[in-house]
Amino acid sequence: MLVSESEVYRYSLDTSDGKKGSVKQFYFDDEHWAIRYLVVDTHKWLPGRKVLLSPISIERLNHVKETISVSLTSEEVKNSPDTDTEQPISRKHEMEINRHFSWPYYWVGTGAWGGGMYPRPFMAEDMVEEESPLQPSDNEEESHLRSTKEVSGYHIQAIDGEIGHVEDFIFDEETWKLRYFVVDTKNWLPGKQVLVSTHWISDIHWQDRTVHVDIPQEAIRNSPEFRLNEPISRRFEENLHLHYGKRGYWEF
Repeated sequence: MLVSESEVYRYSLDTSDGKKGSVKQFYFDDEHWAIRYLVVDTHKWLPGRKVLLSPISIERLNHVKETISVSLTSEEVKNSPDTDTEQPISRKHEMEINRHFSWPYYWVGTGAWGGGMYPRPFMAEDMVEEESPLQPSDNEEESHLRSTKEVSGYHIQAIDGEIGHVEDFIFDEETWKLRYFVVDTKNWLPGKQVLVSTHWISDIHWQDRTVHVDIPQEAIRNSPEFRLNEPISRRFEENLHLHYGKRGYWEF
């Protein structure tokens, strides 16, 4: 099922012992286009503190009750490493977080989530030995994490010019991969929003705050309209990809 980030903002996050929080933003990586962490505001039980939680810890998204259930206790969350969301998240800090929660390193392996396509709880075979050559160095600071809060508002640069800005994000709740950017084209097409697949993004210029896509303005202008309150069906996706002359991600 495809879900929008803005929709999830309404949901409450519930720990296994009943404490509640709310999602404020996502961190995704710009290589696999997977959501790696949810930034959670812990409200009154941890005043003023935001923590990073991996989709690995999520047991269920309940779209009827608008809740996100995680397998963690409030004590585990409370004792997690402090994170400054105003600063870039380094790989070293990611390692500290993953060690605390006993999450496998998603960057070790060939799949989007290490050894596979789906985020899953820690398994014994996922443990990386301290002396293993696969163990990243503590000094390795490079990270490909990007905040949806940061990218929201970036201008969309088509092959032949600008055609809107990033308004929202659509992700797959099973794989936690970002499938689409929601593009608001109101400066060109009043009131119309369209979807652009992350597969069609050729580059993101962080300094210029632009997202470059390898499709022309006219194709985006005539794209099927996206309506937030309507579920994204496979037929809609097929029509969208047919319009752009692109293969669907489900075909790979």
